[in-house]
Amino acid sequence: MVIKTKITEMLGIKHPIIGAPMGPFYTTEMCLAISEAGGLGMISHTNLFGKSSLDDMKANMEYIVEHTDKPFGLNIRTARMQVDAKSLCRQIPKFIMSNPKIREQCVYAITSAGSPRMLPETRTYIKLKESSNIKHFHVGPALWLVDKCVASGVDGLVCTGSEGGGHQSYENISTLVLLQQVKKKHPDIPLVACGGFATGESLAAALALGADAIAMGSRFIASEESEFHPKYKGIVPPAKASDTILVTGFLGPIRLWRNKYSLDHGLVADKEAKMAEETGFTLENLMEDQKHYEQIYDGKIEDGAVLLGQSIGIIDSIKSCKDIIENIVADAEKRLKSAAAMVQ
Repeated sequence: MVIKTKITEMLGIKHPIIGAPMGPFYTTEMCLAISEAGGLGMISHTNLFGKSSLDDMKANMEYIVEHTDKPFGLNIRTARMQVDAKSLCRQIPKFIMSNPKIREQCVYAITSAGSPRMLPETRTYIKLKESSNIKHFHVGPALWLVDKCVASGVDGLVCTGSEGGGHQSYENISTLVLLQQVKKKHPDIPLVACGGFATGESLAAALALGADAIAMGSRFIASEESEFHPKYKGIVPPAKASDTILVTGFLGPIRLWRNKYSLDHGLVADKEAKMAEETGFTLENLMEDQKHYEQIYDGKIEDGAVLLGQSIGIIDSIKSCKDIIENIVADAEKRLKSAAAMVQ
């Protein structure tokens, strides 16, 4: 059987499972494996090792279409501190239009950690939208941010709760509550649930709550195809849900694995405090912090920034993306059938 939703129909994918963006890390092989398995793989916004994020994204997209004919997506972080965001928003749509295969297969553009307007208001994206089937989603980790996304005319939303790894909101709202808030206020918009999803039971729960797909990060980090160091992947199977903490990251609150690096970081109370902190940043400060993200490629997991969500507490193995997706979908089908049988 196949689970059909608004999003599987909209994006032309077999299963309602999407790879979560994982910038600044490389996710090209993972993207390929997820898309080949019937989900939607994601090219992340990478800016490590002093490389050009624009050149990296172009090369990664070319690699994907050389190795699969399946749909995939891309992420751009549009935060005020992300200095390359505007350039990517202008240049990437132009690049997609110049390559017929990429224009056909790149069906999903997700912006995050900043303005939902930056990408869709660029002239090049407007032209791309007119000449392709690409859809623009934005990450909304709180209801007031979701309201802004809807007002800006997004094609869909990714609602990510505080359980998820990576950047979060100051509101610290769980996925369970956020999904219900969004579905009640915006019942018709296509909706991806993110934060805490790693099993068929969680996919079934998200669909029952009104989501049209789930996005997973930690579950795919612990996959055979992911580019993450074996020591990074190895953290996941034995981990507990309590092994992550929220700290202040480069763009705001961020959920990291509990290690020496994360325990050395505090957590600012709100956006105003974060902006005040940023006034004292120097280029040297930013470059020093970035080194901790680069260190995880060498397996320095105690000193590196290890992004993982609370779902690590329910992941007990490292598998191929194909096995992960097929097992989750099969289990979700069983749960949905079992739930339907309760209705008399």
